[in-house]
Amino acid sequence: MAIGEFASATRLPRQGDVGLSTPLYWMYEMGYAALNPSRAMADASRLFLKNPINPVSHTTIGKSMAAACELFERTTRRYGKPDWGITHTSAAGQTVPVHVNTVWERPFCRLLHFERAFEYPPRRPQPRLLIVAPVSGHHATLLRGTVEAMLPTHDVYVTDWIDAKLVPMSEGRFSLSDYVDYLISIFHRMGGNCHVMAVCQPAVPVMMAIARMEAEEDPFVPKSMVLMGGPIDTREAPTAVNTLAQDRGIEWFRRNVITTVPWPHPGALREVYPGFLQLNGFMSMNLDRHLQAHWDLFRHLVHGDGDSAEKHRDFYDEYLAVMDLTADFYLETVENVFITHALPKGEIMHHSQVVKPDAIHRVALMTVEGEKDDISGIGQTKAAHKLCPRIPEDMRAHWEQPGVGHYGVFNGSRFRSEIAPRISDFILSQEFRKDGRARPMPDRPAPVAAGEEEPDVFALNKNVTTLYPRIAPT
Repeated sequence: MAIGEFASATRLPRQGDVGLSTPLYWMYEMGYAALNPSRAMADASRLFLKNPINPVSHTTIGKSMAAACELFERTTRRYGKPDWGITHTSAAGQTVPVHVNTVWERPFCRLLHFERAFEYPPRRPQPRLLIVAPVSGHHATLLRGTVEAMLPTHDVYVTDWIDAKLVPMSEGRFSLSDYVDYLISIFHRMGGNCHVMAVCQPAVPVMMAIARMEAEEDPFVPKSMVLMGGPIDTREAPTAVNTLAQDRGIEWFRRNVITTVPWPHPGALREVYPGFLQLNGFMSMNLDRHLQAHWDLFRHLVHGDGDSAEKHRDFYDEYLAVMDLTADFYLETVENVFITHALPKGEIMHHSQVVKPDAIHRVALMTVEGEKDDISGIGQTKAAHKLCPRIPEDMRAHWEQPGVGHYGVFNGSRFRSEIAPRISDFILSQEFRKDGRARPMPDRPAPVAAGEEEPDVFALNKNVTTLYPRIAPT
């Protein structure tokens, strides 16, 4: 969960304060709309100056003007959610088409299945892998490289979280406990026949969901969980992100980064941690590097280095595409994970129930960390093993990848060559017993008749506050 640095952020006014920071999102929208004519003019000028029939396009001054117009347009535009762009994969010695289908959907999340259309079924086992993407500002497409690396050997599913400003207020709130509810519902949907990989922030809610299921002896727990660069215990090797949360306190975040979604977005009046403030935090932490990257883009455009310019566009089209988070989820996560350390202390709550990680005993555990991770320090993810003492030794593993930072834990060449194969081996070892026989699975839920709704937590009465109502407090 990226927190960012907002030392100069405008804070919400308190009693006795004079300021206009409450409608911060509304002012941002007004500024964006005011730049629309200039942005359109810059884009039109770029096209005019780059047209080969225009003599100026072949001069240095013409190229410089076109490059300046493109930089202005790109730095003032709003970036939409990128496409996955995954149409094929190489598996079992063949090139296989990939179709992305939605197989489960709720107001704040869709479950995507990257279905591979094999012409000849592979002989190697293809375990089901659920990749839980982080709800931390960027879209799930940030894990494109992760999905591509796992597709050749796994049947991949991914949680695709919805931008909070697109969810109407009538759909209700979304908190950390709701996140856990979503995960348990997905595990039920998959019938227990899956392995789960949590990338960064989801490590905490994934462990919470599995702990709640284990405490209830739920038969549909996944076979294994892989936690990668997650803040399980941020007291271990605290980073600048952890220190910032400790120094500021939860009220600082509530005053400085929470605002309301303006009209005409579907989620108007919903309290959120907006994407543009998150982007401010992302950029400010490495501002000199981003400024240099844009100066390099200008030079590449002037010199006609199309390949380098395209690499820049591809990276920033993804990096600058951000989404809003609901205020409930963001503040609860910051407080429980980074300030009070509620999970490792055994104090974190799922609705009205205490979550007990030591209840986990049927689900195998693998943790992965990066040597140079400056977001989740060394030992923060590995701490999950201490919290789950009942997991047998042959059902647990840990890997610290040398030479990679936070992003390299789940993407890049070292992830593909060194981390992903180890994860695949661990998953296969838990998919089958040592004698080669498949692990026994519970009976799948009875199929839902045509026209009926799926019987999960979202169909229960409103007064039910937990997926396990028989132990709900009276």
